[in-house]
Amino acid sequence: MRDRVVSGEFAPGQRLRAEDLRSDYGVSASTMREILFRLSTVCLVDFQEQRGFRLTSQSPVLQNDLTTFRILLECEGACLSTRLGGVEWEAQLSAAHHALSHIESRVRAGQPSRELLALWVRSELEFHRTLISACGNEVLRETHLNVFYRFRQQLITSDRQFYAVPQNIEQHKAIVDAALSKDEALLRTRIHDHLIQNLVDPASVPTGEAT
Repeated sequence: MRDRVVSGEFAPGQRLRAEDLRSDYGVSASTMREILFRLSTVCLVDFQEQRGFRLTSQSPVLQNDLTTFRILLECEGACLSTRLGGVEWEAQLSAAHHALSHIESRVRAGQPSRELLALWVRSELEFHRTLISACGNEVLRETHLNVFYRFRQQLITSDRQFYAVPQNIEQHKAIVDAALSKDEALLRTRIHDHLIQNLVDPASVPTGEAT
């Protein structure tokens, strides 16, 4: 269910009814409500008494907050990983990048679809998680995962069009090259430049499009 709420299957602010969703998983309505409640505890779903569950709305201010926080987490985690990771981490990072590059090349060549978007989100998550996986700090990794999902959910509308894929392909390779060369200053710069493009001007968002 978490994958579905961050890959564009539901519209921002859409009501999520346990009675409608339970058949997708073969569970009771009460179990489905428990799943939705757990998603609300990590801010992927909003819950209000008498109104039920809704997908979290898009917000330019929240998107900017998540972007800047993710830059801090990823820069620190990646640099720690370059110091602590060793050859095994380097191999895992190269493999994750190879898988992501394959998906991104298919995205660039093909017609966007919900299935391809979901596959791309999973591949991108695996790449960025691997980038920080050897940092030696479990709290950092857990926080990064939660921030990644919230960040990705905020980009649902723009991600459907795959506008950024061509530059993402180049930027992901640049990040890997910096990580494998163990150039921490360059690595921080490339992560920053990759993610900072997601900052938006709240004043430029039409009223009613994001809250």
